[in-house]
Amino acid sequence: MRIVMQPARRSEKDVEQHYQDTIVKPVVFDDHTDVLDAATVDRLRGLYPDGQAQMWGVVPGKRDVNVSKIRKMAPGDWVFFSGDKRLYFGGTIALMWRSKELATRLWGTDGAGSTWEYMYALSGTRGFDIPVEEVRRLLGWNPNRNIMGISVLGDEESERLQTYLTLEAATAAVTDDAGDVERAAAAVAAFDGELERTARRAQRGEQAALKRSLVPGGMGRCALCGRALPASFLIAAHIKKRSECSDEEKRDLANIAMPACTLGCDAVYEHGYVTVAAGGALEISPLAADIPEIAAFLADRLAGRTSGWWTPAREPYYQWHRTHTFKDAPPT
Repeated sequence: MRIVMQPARRSEKDVEQHYQDTIVKPVVFDDHTDVLDAATVDRLRGLYPDGQAQMWGVVPGKRDVNVSKIRKMAPGDWVFFSGDKRLYFGGTIALMWRSKELATRLWGTDGAGSTWEYMYALSGTRGFDIPVEEVRRLLGWNPNRNIMGISVLGDEESERLQTYLTLEAATAAVTDDAGDVERAAAAVAAFDGELERTARRAQRGEQAALKRSLVPGGMGRCALCGRALPASFLIAAHIKKRSECSDEEKRDLANIAMPACTLGCDAVYEHGYVTVAAGGALEISPLAADIPEIAAFLADRLAGRTSGWWTPAREPYYQWHRTHTFKDAPPT
């Protein structure tokens, strides 16, 4: 997954209108079959059974300056919308195509007479509220660097941002299932490497002490679902992602972590499908509806619950999870 930075300042009147027209209100495919080729319509319908999708586009730019950047983009990449010094919206590219006719119908033309004809449909979109200065620090950018034009981050920067914000490709992203199966089978048949390897890895020095402080006896209670379980079914789950904690935060053993069960709660929290609001009420991600099994687990075990683990001292860590990991609804 590569990360695409898409400038789109909603404080600008035209951008806000485009955002309302094709993001807040998804585009209905059947309304535009007269300007879309049949193959594109069929692919869109296959990806979006409800017949509509959020869409955006990119102008070619003067002397086609954006075309080389667009060619680096692909289905499965993640797009961040940025504006007014923040990342505020993002999602997975599910399909890309070029249609000057549809772009002109949806968004008109800019002052140079160009339109946003290099189009893409999004899936699994979510809201963010990440200051650009935080992205600068994370990626080691120049303090004055801004996101001025569409750009595609390199592999290293993409991976760093993907890990930092727990980004995952949406279920509607294009996949070549037959090709994946063939490649997997070929990899198995061709494998002749070592079966055992000696690995060195960093150890979390505080982990044992953390687990003992959270589950002092042989039994404990999950901070999310509230089930009483043997200690072997509970882990010391960092409320704020450990890799992003300062040394001082890592040593705050009384507040930085919570007991989370391995029966599902740890995974849905880590992947942002549930979070803890100020005061302790659990908040369920609206994106969970895209994955029925996860939605069913959340509805059965976590919906309507309040965590007794929340305290004012732990709130800064929960607040980090809400703004950086939780899969929030897209802004309207």
